Amino acid sequence: MTGAVIAFAILAVLVLIIIAKTAVVVPQQSAYVIERLGKYSGTLFAGFHVLVPFIDVIRYRHTLKEQSSDIPAQVCITRDNVQVGVDGILYLKVLNPERASYGIGDYHFAISQLAQTTLRSEIGKIDLDRTFEERTYVNTQVVTEVDKASEAWGVKVLRYEIKNITPPADILAAMEKQMRAEREKRAVILQSEGERDAAINTAEGAKQQVIKASEATKQQRINEAEGQAAAILAVAKATAEGIRSVAASIEAEGGFEAVQLRVAEQYITQFGQLAKAGNSLIIPSNLADVGSIIATAMNVIQSRGTAPGRPAAPAR
Repeated sequence: MTGAVIAFAILAVLVLIIIAKTAVVVPQQSAYVIERLGKYSGTLFAGFHVLVPFIDVIRYRHTLKEQSSDIPAQVCITRDNVQVGVDGILYLKVLNPERASYGIGDYHFAISQLAQTTLRSEIGKIDLDRTFEERTYVNTQVVTEVDKASEAWGVKVLRYEIKNITPPADILAAMEKQMRAEREKRAVILQSEGERDAAINTAEGAKQQVIKASEATKQQRINEAEGQAAAILAVAKATAEGIRSVAASIEAEGGFEAVQLRVAEQYITQFGQLAKAGNSLIIPSNLADVGSIIATAMNVIQSRGTAPGRPAAPAR
């Protein structure tokens, strides 16, 4: 009885071992490479699988997820013979587990070495000043070259990113001075442009002010000229109207004698005012004129008093 129990226990252990060796559950996004008697048999993907006991063996386990691989820092020489330290990170993915298992011993190491070699080659094609602005170009070239080689290994290189570009300390100091000088130059240029624009705006404002002032002066003179013209025209019209009135009065009965009398009165009045204005005595050059004027005035008065409505003969 005891021997039967022991035998049953041994049999149960063997069954468990066989089940453990034959029943396989492959996780999601994983692939197992199976060998049968030392030869590739197939690839198991996610799910439950049963192997042939003691014949099928899981030789390689691969993840189908995107993987990242650090590329160690290395010294690269630029085209202008400057040494810079460059490191990066590479992203890849296994597409063919069989090739990744048998195409190369360690695809991670191989891709890392190939990426470093390609990076040194690409950095050597550009100058130091362009290494920072050509990062995208360098990344693209590394991915293109490495992906060509890794295709045979069943691995797809997705992208490469440069993490750091570290020039020597003296080069960094020189670059800092250059950038500082460039910033100061831009500041001076911006200041000069601002002063230039301010001067232009000031000159334009002064120009507009002069133009407005000249236009105002012009308009003022035009208004004054128009006012003077209107005044002259009004005086002329008034003078013409007065002349017409005088002419009409002369043509009327007794008008001529009235005019002669008025002229004589004005003549005498003006001489009297001239005599009062100063200490000098003003005597007409022809005293007969005064008498003639007075006689004419008296004749006009007499004729108007003696024969009204009858014109008198003018004095000669």
